[in-house]
Amino acid sequence: MKKTSTRLADGRELIYYDLRDDTVRDAVDRRPLERTVTTSEVRRDVLLGDAVAIASHRQGRTYHPPADQCPLCPTTGDRLSEIPDSSYDVAVFENRFPSLAGGSGRCEVVCFTSDHDASFASLTEEQARLVLDAWTDRTSELSHLPSVEQVFCFENRGEEIGVTLGHPHGQIYAYPFTTPRTSLMLRSLAAHKEATGGENLFDSVLESELAGERVVLEGEHWAAFVPYAAHWPYEVHLYPKRRVPDLLGLDEAARTEFPKVYLELLRRFDRIFGEGEPPTPYISAWHQAPFGTLEEFDGVSRDDFALHLELFTIRRTSGKLKFLAGSESGMSVFINDVPPERAAERLREVAS
Repeated sequence: MKKTSTRLADGRELIYYDLRDDTVRDAVDRRPLERTVTTSEVRRDVLLGDAVAIASHRQGRTYHPPADQCPLCPTTGDRLSEIPDSSYDVAVFENRFPSLAGGSGRCEVVCFTSDHDASFASLTEEQARLVLDAWTDRTSELSHLPSVEQVFCFENRGEEIGVTLGHPHGQIYAYPFTTPRTSLMLRSLAAHKEATGGENLFDSVLESELAGERVVLEGEHWAAFVPYAAHWPYEVHLYPKRRVPDLLGLDEAARTEFPKVYLELLRRFDRIFGEGEPPTPYISAWHQAPFGTLEEFDGVSRDDFALHLELFTIRRTSGKLKFLAGSESGMSVFINDVPPERAAERLREVAS
């Protein structure tokens, strides 16, 4: 992997990740852009103890442009985009309309390929490995920013999810705090450790799931299963079998196997609802240990946390979506229409 860092016309950072070491990236952003101005701020909810990012400048972000005006495609001739070069393997840049900015964190866009009509599932294993390497590198770099406590790599796919740009891409949020969802995991981890005299909750969950009926697929270094209390109609958790706190902790064997396992999962998601259905909308989310202090979680260290990926769709059956209604949105109590055991069975049925 070759990494080249440069700047866009408004000062935002752009990083190319290339498969070939002899690739030269010297294209200049020719757009007449002024420096990005954001209004992002993080406000604490004193009742719930969580945080909300207020970012009114995002109202003006690019919204469903035609394919020939996609800002994530390479620049060609007079058609100027966020990527000044005429091609790329993987490109990462600071979001022009960030939810978090400055002392309140950082947001980045990760373009998986220059092919507008592709998807992550259509990447080769070599391309998927390059994306993994880019995620890992950005996690390392962002973790050293003084305002950052947690790094979140994720992909939203499909208009039903709320995606406004059709080009295959994901995002990285570098939060200035430990997110509420991770805090819940850490509290459960601490409570279980104390109650069992030191047992790790993530290890127990993985061991239990591998012995059960909800395993979707298993490799030498990775295991994927539908969790016992799945929140979403089709939800799969992907764990490395050797517990590590973040992407940086993966060894070469796990990195080598990841593309094969992950691409198979994504392709199965596209086959869940049968041929002729539009691509399955999904969210794919990496859960990594925070880089900040964990003093509030008694007896828990970063090494107790288990890196894992959660992949889920909001489509519950052909032509029908799972909407978050009163119980889910109002009280955070999910109601799942698809039994996790049946979801796992279906995901095994559609194996390639």
